[in-house]
Amino acid sequence: MGWWVLIERSGWEIIAIELILTLLTYIFFPKLTVPLVMILTFTLFFFRDPPRRVGEGIVSPADGKVDFVSGRRIEIFMGPFDCHVNRSPVEGTVTRVVYHSGAKSPAYKRRENPERNEIYISNRDGEFKVVQIAGFFARRIVCYVREGEKVRKGQKIGIIKFGSRTVLEVPPGFKFTKKVGDRVKAGETIAVKSNV
Repeated sequence: MGWWVLIERSGWEIIAIELILTLLTYIFFPKLTVPLVMILTFTLFFFRDPPRRVGEGIVSPADGKVDFVSGRRIEIFMGPFDCHVNRSPVEGTVTRVVYHSGAKSPAYKRRENPERNEIYISNRDGEFKVVQIAGFFARRIVCYVREGEKVRKGQKIGIIKFGSRTVLEVPPGFKFTKKVGDRVKAGETIAVKSNV
């Protein structure tokens, strides 16, 4: 498997531009090349897309740190060094995809009305909602799925570029096994069916 396969597809346009700028700078202004190489290296790292072995149960839709848990809602902050690829927490059918314009604030802060994209996935257990939230430095929310599409658990459903948070809301009958401060990875089990 070539290394390029491990780069998220939405990053290739940015990487190509940075690569061309770096090569031109090297030719005409070689002393200025080092900062551009550092930027290119970070971009390659940011858009990495490592393979994942999907776990049992409901899996996390994102990599990052859990910073909010309440009832049937969990929020995951994705820092600059986390993989920003979003994955489906369950197998099911995408019933709705709803984009909301709104305020952009630092991704580590919770806001009432942020810019976000909501993906609703339904199966026999109920309706699950994944919310992609753009942070202050986020350039774009990218969604790969559309209404009516069937998705596999762990399937890539989008990415948020440069700073973000992801929310998972589960239907009644489930409880989270992760708490605030825990780190999760897309593909890691984060919720189990409740016996209550």
